[in-house]
Amino acid sequence: MTTCDTECDARPAPGAGTRRVTRAKRAGGILLAVLGGTAMAVQSRVNAQLGKEIHDSALAAVVSFGGGLLILLAAFAVSPRMRTGLGRVGSALRERRLRPWHLLGGLVGALYVLGQSVSVMVLGVAMFTVGVVAGQTVSGLVVDKAGLGPAGRRPLTWPRVAGALLTVLAVGVALSADVGGADPTAIWLLVLPLVAGAGMSVQQAFNGHIGAVSGSPLTAALVNFTAGTTALVVAWLASLGWHGLPTGFPDNPALYLGGPIGILFIATAAFVVSWIGVLLLALGSVAGQLVGSVLLDALVPAAAAPLATATLAGCGLALVAVVVAAAGGRRGERRALEQSAA
Repeated sequence: MTTCDTECDARPAPGAGTRRVTRAKRAGGILLAVLGGTAMAVQSRVNAQLGKEIHDSALAAVVSFGGGLLILLAAFAVSPRMRTGLGRVGSALRERRLRPWHLLGGLVGALYVLGQSVSVMVLGVAMFTVGVVAGQTVSGLVVDKAGLGPAGRRPLTWPRVAGALLTVLAVGVALSADVGGADPTAIWLLVLPLVAGAGMSVQQAFNGHIGAVSGSPLTAALVNFTAGTTALVVAWLASLGWHGLPTGFPDNPALYLGGPIGILFIATAAFVVSWIGVLLLALGSVAGQLVGSVLLDALVPAAAAPLATATLAGCGLALVAVVVAAAGGRRGERRALEQSAA
C-alpha cells in the first residue's frame, strides 16, 4: 500500500519553510525516509508469506490493510485533531471543495497490497518493487500535467521525462532473464505492480486533497484505509466460492505486521517532510524500497528462483532513474513555469 501515498503531498506548517533546518536534522530526515522505504519492502515480504501460508492472497491483504485500519481507528478515538479533520472533510464534501472520488484513493492501496500477496512469491520483492517504481514514475508525469493534485498543474521537465523512460527500461532489464522462457508467468504478474504503481500517483493526489482540507495526515490515512479495507473485504467475500474459508492461521506474529508497517511509514513521512521536503522524502523512500527489496531477495528469498543478475541491474537502473527524475527538482519546474508564462 504504499501508504506514502498519504504523506507525499503533505505540506509543512505555515512558517516552517522559514525555519533553518540543521545539516544533522536534514541527514537524519533522509535516513528515516530510507528506513521507511525499507519497511515497505519488508511489508511486501510479510504479506506475500502470509498469503502463501493461509493459501488465500485476498485474505492476507484484508488482514494487512485491516490491521492498519484498526490502529487508525484507535488513534481516531483518542485524537481530537483527527476527529476535527474528519469533520472538515464532511464540510468540504458538502461545499463541493472535495469530490466523492477523492475518498477512493484507498482502492489503489488495496490493489498494491493485493499485488504484494499475489505476485511477490513468484516475482520476488525486487522485481515487484521495480514494477511499482516504473508505474509510479510514469503516471506521475500524467498526474502533474493534468493537475490532479492539490498544487494544481505542474509543468513537465526533461529530467522527469528522462527518469520515466529509464524506469520503463529498468522493467525490461529486470525481465530480460524471464523473456527467454524461464518463467513467463512473471511477465504477466508484473502487470499488478505496474498498475498499482501507476495508480499510486493518483492516490497521492487524492489523499493530498484530503490532507490539505482536514489539516491532519492521519485523517487522510483513515479515509484511505477505510476505502481500501472495504474493497478488499468485498473482493475476499467474492472469492470464497473458489477457495473457501481458511483452515487455520500461522502462529508467527511477524506475519501480521503488514498494517502496522504501513502506519509506521505514514508516521515517518509526516515527521520528516518538513525537514527534507517532498522531493527528498520520495527519493529516500524509493531508494529504501529498492535496496531493501534486493537485500530481502538475497537473504530471505520469497520467489523460488534465486535473485537474478538482470533483476539486480533493473533495480540499479530504477534507482538511477529516480535520481535523474529528481535532478530537475523545483528549479526545473520553476524555469518551465517561467518559460510557459513568457
